[in-house]
Amino acid sequence: MGKKVILVTGASRGIGREIAKVLAKEGNQVIANYHQSKQKAVELQQELKESGYEIDIFQCDVSKRAEVQAMVDFIIKRYGRIDVLVNNAGIDQVKLFTEITDDDWNHVMQTNLYSVFCCTQEVVRHMIHKKSGCVINISSIFGRVGGACEVHYSVSKAGIDGMTKALGKELRII
Repeated sequence: MGKKVILVTGASRGIGREIAKVLAKEGNQVIANYHQSKQKAVELQQELKESGYEIDIFQCDVSKRAEVQAMVDFIIKRYGRIDVLVNNAGIDQVKLFTEITDDDWNHVMQTNLYSVFCCTQEVVRHMIHKKSGCVINISSIFGRVGGACEVHYSVSKAGIDGMTKALGKELRII
């Protein structure tokens, strides 16, 4: 496999950080997106660059279309393509269903589900033009089985699962 240009959202911490490290160590050009954890993103970049691996970091709130467009434009201008998108960014909130506020619901949906829609739509436009690309969506078992005290999180992950299945069918016919 040749060097791929790979965007990983939510890559400064947790699962996204480990995904970014593995992909960079496999010889790919990784763009690690972060929202608020700048110090963690800088540490990741320094760690990988000191070991001779390719990585850029890019601050972007993936729940905001204009910021996603700016990030995708940066990557396209710098590298000419995005071969792989890993939609990993997400948040969790443990709360009784009866205590979830409209703001709680909207924040989880924007961060977990809308961000996947937005990032995928912006990147897939370029992939379709190139007739090549891969989108990987990180979900959760709670999207299938639900989680007590995590209704809004579970719904957002079920939405990702449904979108992934439907988009996979759609992109096969384009």
